[in-house]
Amino acid sequence: MLNRRAIAAVFAAALAWPLAAQAFDESKYPDFSGQWMRPKGVGIQWDQTKPLGRGQEAPLTAEYRKVLEDSIADQLAGGQGNDPPSRCMPFGLPRIMSVIFPMEIVITPNTTHILFDYALPRRIFTDRRSFPAEIEPTFYGYSIGTWVDDDGDGRYDALEIETRGFKGPRTFEASGLPLHDDGETVVKERLFIDKDDADTLHDVITVTDHALTRPWAVDKHYRRQHDPIWFQNNCSEDNRHVFIGNEHYVISADDKLMPAKKNQQPPDLAYFSKARK
Repeated sequence: MLNRRAIAAVFAAALAWPLAAQAFDESKYPDFSGQWMRPKGVGIQWDQTKPLGRGQEAPLTAEYRKVLEDSIADQLAGGQGNDPPSRCMPFGLPRIMSVIFPMEIVITPNTTHILFDYALPRRIFTDRRSFPAEIEPTFYGYSIGTWVDDDGDGRYDALEIETRGFKGPRTFEASGLPLHDDGETVVKERLFIDKDDADTLHDVITVTDHALTRPWAVDKHYRRQHDPIWFQNNCSEDNRHVFIGNEHYVISADDKLMPAKKNQQPPDLAYFSKARK
């Protein structure tokens, strides 16, 4: 049976809970509510103002430009090139911010969460912490955010984010536009509502990476949907791609293994007693 001291402690905690909840003043933060989608007419490219692949004019080093060219050539031949999601691997950061499917932003006192209906959520710590001495590498990295009041009116105007601690493989887009294998990418973002249109959200993203000759900055735009419909998209639910060793095959509509490229050889069938007739 609880003694009086224990009961008093529980009662005090119950009283403190609404006070703690009230300490978070939502009016100080920008209105990021609703569902955010790519603008109409914008595809899956990284820089929304330029076409996919070579048209991005990415400042790649010679080594990683060849990685892109090899990826494009493989895709033209029927393969998947250097595109990790074809293997149901995570999109990773920064690519996740191309918002292939809609996203939602949830602001809490110490963490801002970005939710996607086709990927794991992203977590941005805003509790004034520093980067840990050692970071366990992940596809999204470790994100620390700072709320900024640009005009001094007591209301935050933007969320500035820095992310480190990556693993791969990761690409900017489906063409196979690559990031470096070393995982030493640094992604800096500034997330804010357009001053002239409350339904436009900007994410100015600057990527510093050893696959690039210089930092690469883009301004990605998203449009707010006031009556959203949410779907659940699972990569593995109907994935028709099959990778055996370094070879890529596909599953046909009648559930048979078929080549992805012209004149492609079948996989090694050494462990099968004989071929079906």
